[in-house]
Amino acid sequence: MTDKKKKKVKVFVDKNKFYALEDAVKLCKESASAKFDESIELAMNTGIDPKKGDQQIRGTVILPHGTGKTKRVIAFVDSANETAAKEAGADIIGTEEVIEEIIKKGTIDFDVAVAMPSMMPKLARAAKVLGPRGLMPNPKTDTVGPNIAKMIEEQKGGKVSFKNDNTSNVHATVGKASFDEAKLLENITTVFESVKKARPASSKGIYIKSAAISCTMGPGIKLDVSSL
Repeated sequence: MTDKKKKKVKVFVDKNKFYALEDAVKLCKESASAKFDESIELAMNTGIDPKKGDQQIRGTVILPHGTGKTKRVIAFVDSANETAAKEAGADIIGTEEVIEEIIKKGTIDFDVAVAMPSMMPKLARAAKVLGPRGLMPNPKTDTVGPNIAKMIEEQKGGKVSFKNDNTSNVHATVGKASFDEAKLLENITTVFESVKKARPASSKGIYIKSAAISCTMGPGIKLDVSSL
């Protein structure tokens, strides 16, 4: 974004104002000025204590209109399920040889990993590589299970995972700047409702304290949480 465009964005986005969701989405689309189709992200600050194990937020949600990005999916399966994984759309079949390559070379050519339970003991050796990047399959994010085809199809169809970071924030990609406003509104509302449902039972006080949306190169636009 050029300095000229940065100044233009600052004029119409009031950093101290809390916008209704419909107005925020419109402004967010207008603030997208890059030559590529910018992603739009929803960020929520929660009232959990991230240091407490029983106050972690984690879940998955299928966006009604997808993220606008085609995910490369690796499926860690045994030989009996390779064909099913390929037919479901897996970009890479995670064989034992592939696991060894990940461990030795740190080769990562995928956006999300799914696995059958039988492969998890073998995949555990790659946890040090996959874990820090958020790519380790986990039952809590619906990326480990016996129905490999369903997991792949859901990931390809717009399923996203969310979890809190160590500052109590939750981030999720909710679409692209090219999406029309109605699709973005539905995606954002769907994610917001899913995060609300994932509230830890031990969390007290205000759960979602604030929220904002932004495109890749644009400013954060504060949301009036009561409008969600």
